[in-house]
Amino acid sequence: MTLGLIVGSALHRSPLARDGRPVEHAGIGMLELDGAVVLPRHGLGTFTLPHRIDHGANLAALVAVGADRILSVSSVGSLRAEWPVGTCVLVDDFYAPNVNPTRFTDARSHFVPGFDPVWRTAVADAWRAMTPTPIIDGGVYAQTTGPRFETPAEVRALARVADVVGMTVASECILAGEHGVPYAGLCVVDNFANGIGVAPLTVEEYTDGVAANLTRLLDDLAVVVPTLVGTP
Repeated sequence: MTLGLIVGSALHRSPLARDGRPVEHAGIGMLELDGAVVLPRHGLGTFTLPHRIDHGANLAALVAVGADRILSVSSVGSLRAEWPVGTCVLVDDFYAPNVNPTRFTDARSHFVPGFDPVWRTAVADAWRAMTPTPIIDGGVYAQTTGPRFETPAEVRALARVADVVGMTVASECILAGEHGVPYAGLCVVDNFANGIGVAPLTVEEYTDGVAANLTRLLDDLAVVVPTLVGTP
């Protein structure tokens, strides 16, 4: 059994990832840990913009090296004033009507996507048992194309149906499902979405939020990941 851990650009240079052994499949760089494989979604040693990420290649690479369940860790903007920077959400649905990746060219592409409930529960249980950080179990993830942030009008529209907004998780979830691999999405609020806070969003606000969350998130993952490695 191998746990696949998909991480963002802030995490792939962390001690969690630096301890890994480089491994590659079809040009996709990953890092092997004991019982886990870390895949930086934006690339290993590079940075691919969100709208240019080859999610199909990323998911195929994880499956090729034996990942049989996937935990994705992603940065999100909060669409709810009561979910401030630092909030951790284990999402259970997504809103992404224009996001339609598929590995199929036939009727198998008529697939019903979703976050695996059994695997989600295992992640939530491990998080609560091993860390002091509260986690919200359930929420809707809205995916936009990126790489720009959303306008206040777009945020108002998204907030009617979703709780957090990002640029990657729905694509990964769809493709993981097509591979038959359980997928869970752990989202960390690094900023209020544009128009939710008292002032307009700035890039500095976003980067400050990432930095503020990073140490705690690394500490949490350092104890959660070894637990999940042993969870079927």
